[in-house]
Amino acid sequence: MFRWKTTAAVAVTAAALVLTGCSGSTSGSDSGSGGTLILGAITPPTTFDPAGSEWGNRSPFYQAVFDTLLVATADGEIVPSLATSYEYNDDNTVLTLKIRDDVTFTDKSKLTADVVKQNLERFKTGTSPDAGYFAGVASVAAPDDTTVVITLSAPDPAMLNYLTRDPGLIASAESFDSPDLATNPVGSGPYVLDTAATVTGTSYSYTANPDYWNKDWQHYDKLTINVLQDATAGLNAVKSGEVNGIKLANNDNLAEVEGAGWTVNANELDFQGMLLLDRAGTMNPAIADVRVRQAINYAFDRPALLKALQNDNGTVTGQVFPENSPAYDKSLDDRYGYDPEKAKELLAEAGYADGLTLSMPSSTVLGATTYTLISQQLADVGITAEYTDPGNNFIADLLAPKFPVSFMALEQNPDWQLIQFMIAPNAVFNPFKYDDPKVDEYIKQIQYGDEATQGKVAKELNAYIVEQAWFAPFYRVQGSFATDANTTVKMIPTNAYPSIYDIQPK
Repeated sequence: MFRWKTTAAVAVTAAALVLTGCSGSTSGSDSGSGGTLILGAITPPTTFDPAGSEWGNRSPFYQAVFDTLLVATADGEIVPSLATSYEYNDDNTVLTLKIRDDVTFTDKSKLTADVVKQNLERFKTGTSPDAGYFAGVASVAAPDDTTVVITLSAPDPAMLNYLTRDPGLIASAESFDSPDLATNPVGSGPYVLDTAATVTGTSYSYTANPDYWNKDWQHYDKLTINVLQDATAGLNAVKSGEVNGIKLANNDNLAEVEGAGWTVNANELDFQGMLLLDRAGTMNPAIADVRVRQAINYAFDRPALLKALQNDNGTVTGQVFPENSPAYDKSLDDRYGYDPEKAKELLAEAGYADGLTLSMPSSTVLGATTYTLISQQLADVGITAEYTDPGNNFIADLLAPKFPVSFMALEQNPDWQLIQFMIAPNAVFNPFKYDDPKVDEYIKQIQYGDEATQGKVAKELNAYIVEQAWFAPFYRVQGSFATDANTTVKMIPTNAYPSIYDIQPK
């Protein structure tokens, strides 16, 4: 988990925030000193309503206009933002936040605890794919103008992390009934969306918020985020100098990017591989058989895929937990070596000697070659891949759910957050709500156990889901964010896109 930079009950004063910044990674120059920042992103937001928001590669669009209650920094800390401090009760089921009293939204309405309460309640009942993060929130109260009390039905070790992401986005309550809420956001963030200069789905233009409460997080006069979903378009933007910083869709062209005089800033956040989602067989009965899921794992030559798709920029893995996790077990990375004959044997034992067909979504963002190689390796063991491209609805259709399996790149978050993200019955990337009593017991022990118990049981949980082949990971891929000679960035350890606050003029 991220570390809270100050003690839980110690409030951070407004003066300290404004004068010194919240951490070394986010301190910087005054507003306007950087002129205009132009960024490239690989996917646009589907809405600017925080109750329908997402994070990951869509985070910069939201972080530009909205503040979150807490902020995650590049050095792995959680620092104050709209919430200046927090405190849990003895059993970690009641979280009390102190809210700033000097923040104004761009519609001139004031931030209050009641506004925060309304935002949190809207997120819980909203349309965000991450709304499940708040499944354990029993109630939210605002006993006075600067206090918010979140009562949980059970301890949630990831709650503070969530409040640094889309669940923690705070919009003006006056905007909730606006007919243009989805396209005209009203926040208190460092920038204001210029709707007249914005082309939805293509290019988003922002200007510096003149009344922003923390100038140390506001490094530019203007910000533009261009959507460049195709890797070639991203490379061309680098070569032509059309952007200052860009999230690269893949690692195919790193040598050309560096040859253009750019810096490639890297982390190893995501794993790429197959999500075997329909484990109960409600859409495709074959996936309910663990032998079929194991056969899919044996079908893939992971080192060859890493070389072909990422130029060896990453690490082969057979597990979804990251290397720095207590759950990680190096031996599990070799549990399913490349063995097409073993895959065929397992398929035959499961009754699919003549093969089977898998319906999957595809996306140009993830690269055409990826799907070609997946098809080839599955075909070698008798499995036919049928692809449908949902376009910008790729995530929405995957989570609907409309597909039993999918190739995907997902974050390897800290343990509890990862569990709630892709393993628990109500996890975002468990769209069929698959429930395994043994997994449920592991999760319960992790939730209520002490630190030693949590680490031990997380390792057991990891071993179990690898054996049951819930996923077929290929590798942990290097995430690459390129910056030009005039721009610096610090990569955040738990998000694909760096924080807006951590992108600065050199």
